[in-house]
Amino acid sequence: MITRWKMIVAAVAAVFAFATPMNTVEAKEKSTRKLRHVVCFKFKEDASKKQVDAVVKAFAALEKKIPAIKDFEMGTNNSPEGLNKEFTHCFVVTFADEKGRKEYLPHPEHKKFVELLKPILADVFVIDYWTD
Repeated sequence: MITRWKMIVAAVAAVFAFATPMNTVEAKEKSTRKLRHVVCFKFKEDASKKQVDAVVKAFAALEKKIPAIKDFEMGTNNSPEGLNKEFTHCFVVTFADEKGRKEYLPHPEHKKFVELLKPILADVFVIDYWTD
């Protein structure tokens, strides 16, 4: 009977020994993943530099106005390949999780930005992805 009891205790201990590190690794992986929201703009031909600059400045300002935004990057196309299809500006907004994106999209400051953008926007391309 003691041998059977020892086997049960050993089996339970083994389960905990192997399960705990896996859960720790899984938790770490979840905490390091980020949700990226990539937005590329093609502006109308008659959009002035002043208008485009105002849009860029307003987009960058969202990082301080919307707490869900964890990081913001932007740049203009400089690819030598010529495959940008007239999209000139790229923005990358980073969220910690799905909840952050859900807060961002309907946020009043985001909607205000979209209204500033619309009159000079010819086209937009958006893709979201999780980092690994």
